[in-house]
Amino acid sequence: MNENLDKLQPYPFQRLRDLFHGITPNQQLKPINLSIGEPKHETPSLIKNALVDHLSGLSTYPTTAGIPELRQTIAAWIARRYQIHAPDAEKAIIPVNGSREALFAFAQALINPTCPQTPIVICPNPFYQIYEGAAFLAGAEPYFLNTLPENNHAMDFASVPESIWLRTQLVYVCSPGNPSGKVMSLEQWKELFTLSDQYGFTIAADECYSEIYFEEKLPPLGALQAARMLGRDFTRLVVFSSLSKRSNVPGMRSGFVAGDSKILEKFLIYRTYHGCAMSPAIQHASIAAWNDEAHVVENRRLYAEKFQRVLPMLQDVLNVQRPDAAFYLWARTPISDREYAIKLYRDLNITVLPGSYLARDAHGTNPGKNFIRMALVAPLEECIEAAKRINNYVLD
Repeated sequence: MNENLDKLQPYPFQRLRDLFHGITPNQQLKPINLSIGEPKHETPSLIKNALVDHLSGLSTYPTTAGIPELRQTIAAWIARRYQIHAPDAEKAIIPVNGSREALFAFAQALINPTCPQTPIVICPNPFYQIYEGAAFLAGAEPYFLNTLPENNHAMDFASVPESIWLRTQLVYVCSPGNPSGKVMSLEQWKELFTLSDQYGFTIAADECYSEIYFEEKLPPLGALQAARMLGRDFTRLVVFSSLSKRSNVPGMRSGFVAGDSKILEKFLIYRTYHGCAMSPAIQHASIAAWNDEAHVVENRRLYAEKFQRVLPMLQDVLNVQRPDAAFYLWARTPISDREYAIKLYRDLNITVLPGSYLARDAHGTNPGKNFIRMALVAPLEECIEAAKRINNYVLD
């Protein structure tokens, strides 16, 4: 077996199950799960109808590059959403089976493990665990950049030693961030692009939360948009996007990668051998999703209402603020994050994720320590009920 498999750590939700083992939650209260960032809003009918209408496509093998209509639809969406000249639909956009598998596969295709020194993959900390696993299984070493409240949850690129930059082949960034919801500024993108020019590493921009935000006229800045605003092309930049959160279709496994055409030309070859072409029916349902914004606006409205109703109650008892974007609350805890999670589960039948499970010990600290992540994905009434319970809760 690949010895790098031994470097993988249990997924946060497995650790959470282990933490709760043997603990009986309060049976007098209905369980409310705020731990997993799985969208719960209704999947739009237009997407389901498009899926059903194209089931005949199951009788044919799909191509890895996807049908031209889907790539063109994605290019048009990028142009509308970011007000830029989009990447070439034929050479610089590839449909993928959700951003998760693409984020993992990208490192396997990109990392060159034959270098004299072990390659470095830089990623934020806390982070989406796929980044770490992708680095290890590609034969690289992850280097964690702590994103802390005192630094406004930003990745501090200036703190990275040159000896690390010289070995760095890939940098994962997540904007809006998981779990903080932090959106990278144009100045931060400029800094990262300059470093990429200097050291030659590729940027993998995870933008799966880009369409969950609070002000319709102020959408989060995207990586492709930042590059264009700075007068750049998409050299050494690849963006990963998904319909899961935007359109409430996590089970459809549909997204795209876009950016550097030379890198994506090689990535397409890798994916062809990897065997991860998107189902024809899913491709047509994805076209329907990317072509419609009305359901996305409604989706944002539902999340905004949850934050508006829940935050005032939680702010009475926790140090928590509305994020820039995404659907998470990243809240400081008055006691250990694991102990607080146990108490909420045992006494209130509410499941949250300890922040330390989303991070690693790095540079003398675990940046998730004494935080919890709450995903406001449950129905509004459940989110309000959870906030009420926490608001009224007195720690013993």
